[in-house]
This record gives sequence, structure tokens and C-alpha cells, in this order.
Amino acid sequence: MTRIQANLLLALAAMIWGSSFVVQQIGTGELGTITFTGSRFLVGAIIVLPFAFKQMCRVGRQERKFHTTDWLGILLTGCVLLTAAILQQHGILRTTVTNSGFLTALYVPLVPLLGLIILKRKVHFAIWPASISCFIGTYILSGAHTVELATGDLWVISSTIFWATHVLLVGIMASRTGAPLVVAAGQFLVCGVGGLTLGFFVEAPTIPQVIGAAWGILYIGIFSVGMAFTLQVVGQRYTPAADAAIILSSETIFAALGGMFFLGERLSLVQLSGGVLILVSILAVELVPLTGIGRPRPL
Repeated sequence: MTRIQANLLLALAAMIWGSSFVVQQIGTGELGTITFTGSRFLVGAIIVLPFAFKQMCRVGRQERKFHTTDWLGILLTGCVLLTAAILQQHGILRTTVTNSGFLTALYVPLVPLLGLIILKRKVHFAIWPASISCFIGTYILSGAHTVELATGDLWVISSTIFWATHVLLVGIMASRTGAPLVVAAGQFLVCGVGGLTLGFFVEAPTIPQVIGAAWGILYIGIFSVGMAFTLQVVGQRYTPAADAAIILSSETIFAALGGMFFLGERLSLVQLSGGVLILVSILAVELVPLTGIGRPRPL
């Protein structure tokens, strides 16, 4: 697969995720956040598992055997994904779809930052002003002194460090195993089983609650999880994590459009400027290094 094809897969994943923000807000019914998250990921796991099993057999027979460290890596990736999804879902129910989409994009500057801190990967100088601009944009977008949205916004913001970590882990595991479908199905299964188990003890869901959220679970499970997250894992095998993050950030645009068309959400000019500042900062992280500015000159 070429890098352009991989980037197109990532763009399609972003489109699906952006449109799913609306469903995540109105399709949960009275079902708890953790149970809803576990249910949708279990649906995604069921869809991908047959293809993952076939790929695992092929890779194990022709390329490499799977080791304990591979499964531990997939387990860790699933746990990080579950944490990110729960925090985001909790926040989406307490803020607007538009804000959720823009604020989730804050994970983009965090990807190279975490790569520098954890993986010792060098980052371009543009990451520093871009990160500051992102947080300023976040403050403006959240309404600047608007109290009623603060709680939901903070929950969504707290999920971003886990989304950033997840992007790094997906890139590592997809490259390491050479089996992106196995990584996808494995992390979905961890999220599904872990989320439902935790939800059973914390939220004590009832059958009517599950039935009431069934269409939302199926839609998100099939499209957002089964399709989009799988496209992400496949695409990230051929695209660097920082590049993938900037492409995936386009989900914010589709989330805002979904909130506008289906929920009647509107942004004031001031709030819109905050969203634009976030997107400009995100783009700067990827585009400024391509200009050659800040690149070390040979002696």
C-alpha cells in the first residue's frame, strides 16, 4: 500500500468518526457511559475478528510468529483506547458536538510531544508555539467564562492524552506485528470485555436500557469502531504517527457539520475563531516542517 492510499484510508476514518459524534450524544439513551462504550467496541470486535483470525494465521505461517510481548502490547493499546473512549463519551454528553470535535483534536500536538518524551523522537520547533495556540484556542472555543460547558469540555480534553498515546501505540503495534487487523480486533476485544465488565459493576445496566441504546450501539460499533478504527490501524502501518494525527484531526470538521445540520448547533464568531486557531495550530505542526524552516543547516 502506498502512503497516499494509507492517508486516504485515514481521511475516511476521520469522516466516519466526525459523523459519529452526533450519534454518540443522542444514541445512548439512558445507558451508562462505560457500558455503552464496552458494547460498541464488542460489536466492532465481532465484525473484525474473522478477518483478524485469517490474517493472524497467514502472518504466523509466512512471516513471523506472535510473541507474548505482541499480545501484551495489544492489551495495553486496548486499555488506553478504552480509557480515552470512556472519558470522551462522558464529556460528549455534557457539551456540544461541535466543541467535542474541536477539543478532541488537541491530541494532535500531543502526539509528537509524547513521541519526544517517551520514544525520544525529535520534534520540530513549530510544535511549541502550536501547542500554546491550541490551548488558547481551547479556552476561546469553550466559551471563555461560560460555566455550563466547562465540565464536559474538561472531560473531553482529559481524553486527548490517551488518544495521543493510542495513536503512538497503534503505529508501533501495526508495524511490529505486520498484522493490523489482529491489532484492531485485539484492542476492540479488550475494550469490549473490559468496558462491559466495568460497566456491570459500576453502572448496573438493565435490559431496557441496553435495548433503548441498541441502534446507537450498532451504528457506532459497525461504522466508528469496526470500520474507522480498523482503517486507522491499517493506514498507520504505512504513515508516520504525526502525519496520521493531522489527517485524523479532520474529524473535527465533520463533527461541527454534523452538529450544525442535525442538532442545530451554532458557534459565535468568537468561538469560531477559537476553533480556527486550533486547526491552524494543528496544521502548523505538520506543514511548517515541510517548508524547511527550522531545519538544521549543514556546517
